[in-house]
Amino acid sequence: MGDRLSREAAEKRPMSIVVRRGKKGGDHEGHHGGAWKIAYADFVTAMMAFFLLMWLLGSTSKYDKEGISQYFNTPLSALFSGDQSSNATRSNVVQGGGRDISDTRPGEGAMAQPNPPAAQAATPQLASDDMQKLQQLKQKLTSLIEHTPALNAYKDQIRISITAEGLRIEIVDSQKRPMFALGSTRLQPYAVTILSQIGGTLNDVENHISIAGHTDDVPYGGGEDGYTNWELSSERANAARRALVTGGMHIEKVLQVRGLADVQPLQGNDANAPTNRRISILVMNKAAEQAFFRDGGRATTIDDAAPAAPALQEAVKPVAMRRVGVGKGA
Repeated sequence: MGDRLSREAAEKRPMSIVVRRGKKGGDHEGHHGGAWKIAYADFVTAMMAFFLLMWLLGSTSKYDKEGISQYFNTPLSALFSGDQSSNATRSNVVQGGGRDISDTRPGEGAMAQPNPPAAQAATPQLASDDMQKLQQLKQKLTSLIEHTPALNAYKDQIRISITAEGLRIEIVDSQKRPMFALGSTRLQPYAVTILSQIGGTLNDVENHISIAGHTDDVPYGGGEDGYTNWELSSERANAARRALVTGGMHIEKVLQVRGLADVQPLQGNDANAPTNRRISILVMNKAAEQAFFRDGGRATTIDDAAPAAPALQEAVKPVAMRRVGVGKGA
């Protein structure tokens, strides 16, 4: 009787339903999460930054890279202590050790500053060594002219001097012995000899050179329309370059070949003077080279007619030359 009552009571009791739920994010579900996406995004960002850096390095000039290097050469302690010994060109939030490479606007730089910061980057000792090499080259060329009969015969037409931008070698016309026939771009044999003899000697220094051709102010009388003394002087400068290379000068030394027509006469009081017709070879010092590379040739201070500093004029005398007569002809 008791067992039957117990069963009836159990049947009338409400049934309990137990639901078992597993832990959210179990062992297998973790493999389907999004953590790998973050790592992949970091990887893509890093690769993009890497390729951007490679592109910037590839499109930056040698001297801009040196400026960047010098900018970060100053120790942090000096940067935050207010040390103003660095040669930064303008006020920055943090002063670095090099030139501000943003200051490269066309029309400014070397033309606006007689002593551009890039040229000042070299230490006085390096500048002194550079000058000493150019002095030695001048002495060697002077000796070569004096002791080589093929050059000594024409020494009155060769001028060598030190300028603010390097060693200048000029071969000028004589009234009776021009380097080119009237209106011609073909060098006379004696001029080829001079340039060929000089060419190999220029390899004694690693400095680059700039070659310029000059004419007098007599207009070009050729029959070709639009051909002027500008084209004539440019082609004569290039003819001089070929003669120098024939003489053994390394072709990669040339940075610039240009024609200046009659805009820089040696004898300004006589624009028709034969000495105004000349080939000018400038062995550039390091400051002039840096200015050229920094500004891409846009704003260099190269001036073939610029005189040397007074101290240099006293220390270094040009090769002696007699006064030549006056004549006409481009």
